[in-house]
Amino acid sequence: KKLSILALAACACAAQAQSSVTLYGVADMALERVKGATSATRTASGQQFGSRWGLRGSEDLGGGMKAGFNFESQLSLTDGATAAATFARAANMTLSGGFGSVKAGRTTTPSWQGTMAWELTQSANYAVVNSQFGYGGLNSRHNAEVSYTSPNWGGLNVTVGHLFAANNGNVAKNDVNLIYRAGPLSAALVYNKLDNKGKNLSLGAAYNFGSFKLAGSLQDATGANLGKGFTVGGTLPLGNLSLTLDVARDTRNKDTDTLLEAKYALSKRTSVYGVLLHNGAGKAAKSVNSTIVGLRHNF
Repeated sequence: KKLSILALAACACAAQAQSSVTLYGVADMALERVKGATSATRTASGQQFGSRWGLRGSEDLGGGMKAGFNFESQLSLTDGATAAATFARAANMTLSGGFGSVKAGRTTTPSWQGTMAWELTQSANYAVVNSQFGYGGLNSRHNAEVSYTSPNWGGLNVTVGHLFAANNGNVAKNDVNLIYRAGPLSAALVYNKLDNKGKNLSLGAAYNFGSFKLAGSLQDATGANLGKGFTVGGTLPLGNLSLTLDVARDTRNKDTDTLLEAKYALSKRTSVYGVLLHNGAGKAAKSVNSTIVGLRHNF
């Protein structure tokens, strides 16, 4: 009987080891001063990265295959509210193995993932590439996306995403990235297109020289009617402190967005940040200048 109990306990431990569920999240709170057509001083949640909580899990299916899921919910620290859709940030499943991975559900777009290969703030909510061009002309997420990501081929991998017409207002959509990472160099080509609109393209790269990092991109968001132009910037690490200057220029609409960001790591999971942000408006309206000071904690 003792041997049977020990055997059952061992089997239970082995099964538990083959699957896992992780609770994670971000708490981000800031004080912001905005000057533009109207001016205001306010507290704001998720100014650097959106405050959130989520669950992710995976199960080892054997033979190198895994099944996984990710549910992620938006959270406002100013009033405790969540988005109307409970898991508005992510709700998807993945099957992966030596063949790569297949994902289906609400998830970040291949265009966003490609932009993250080189973008200096790692998709901060005040990132100038987003305010000027979007992520390859898109928002950061798709509903009902089906995507395939290849294995890594010497630093190169590709993700192909598709939205069926029935899931996207009767208009099918394709979204593709090609990402290369090797040593200090990371680069990505992004392409996406709705069946009834023009294509969006972006090509960006970053190179880490050790003492500093430079990044730049060419943007052509014609399908989204956002603009055409470029970004250029750099990050200077100084121990726990890092300074980033980034500029996005829309040459079609004669509009420039600029940010200066300072981040100081208090620990591996907690940091303070300060941002000076200029959001240009071309000839359309008055530009907006923001000063932000915030605290972010990852768990």
